[in-house]
Amino acid sequence: MSSTAPETPPRGFRHASVLLDGAVETLVHDPRGVYLDGTFGRGGHSRAILARLAPEGRLLAIDRDPQAIAEAASIEDPRFIIERTEFARLDELARRHELHGRLAGVLLDVGVSSPQLDDPERGFSFLRDGPLDMRMDPTHGVSAADWLAGAAESDIARVFKTYGEERFAKRLARAVVTRRAERPFTRTADLAEVLKAAHPAWEKGKHPATRAFQALRIHVNGELEQLDEALEAALEALAPGGHLVVISFHSLEDRRVKRFIREHVRGDTDLPRGVPIRDDQLARRLMSLGKARRPTPEEIEANPRARSAVMRAARKLV
Repeated sequence: MSSTAPETPPRGFRHASVLLDGAVETLVHDPRGVYLDGTFGRGGHSRAILARLAPEGRLLAIDRDPQAIAEAASIEDPRFIIERTEFARLDELARRHELHGRLAGVLLDVGVSSPQLDDPERGFSFLRDGPLDMRMDPTHGVSAADWLAGAAESDIARVFKTYGEERFAKRLARAVVTRRAERPFTRTADLAEVLKAAHPAWEKGKHPATRAFQALRIHVNGELEQLDEALEAALEALAPGGHLVVISFHSLEDRRVKRFIREHVRGDTDLPRGVPIRDDQLARRLMSLGKARRPTPEEIEANPRARSAVMRAARKLV
């Protein structure tokens, strides 16, 4: 799960890790510590983390995409371990490795990777025809095609509206249900054409199927629920003083990350007014590590998909 953003034509199935230097610099505060990369992707962040670690440092990585796991085999470093699982289960992984409450840092790079978008066979893209799948782990769960085949019109509209922030969700859902009565959707290009024809107001520079495709992907993979669980799991897995670094790529994700950090920075604010209490009694668990960071113009020029990225970071207090 990494770098998602508006689509651009592919230049091979390459992947440029977004906010690479800033994220790794913020994450690795102790070269001898144990870190967790919650989204290995194609290994850009993991390799940069390893380059900063001392010989006694360690890195655990997670990904649910079998292609990412295959890519990880190219890293021959005794300090590195990867496991195929969801990053929502990172606390479970830390416990299994006897690292619960001991991690020096956790990195979460949320979204979909460029190789996933650029490979038509993965079914994420409306620009290149392929099977309508969209699962980050193609061996588990329900594909986008299967979900669209049986979902109620109201549920399709809700997903388009909630996860895609699509103004014309009901209209697009009606078009999908009307067409599937004749023939089920199995290909990305077919769905994109139906959505395109049904959309009444195209945004400049944006394909009219963009928001609906984003919504389907988020729903099929449970991405927002995964993020919520991963943030809570990371907080428990970190050692006091450990760093949490999260890179997100659209407002639905970033709002969750911002709210999570803010709530744990504030602590318990529901106490009655006038009650005398020290700061250390407010159960604050995080300290923000500066303002949100965004890609530089140079990063955006090198990787246009980086333009919507936001990085937030915090240090665990207790």
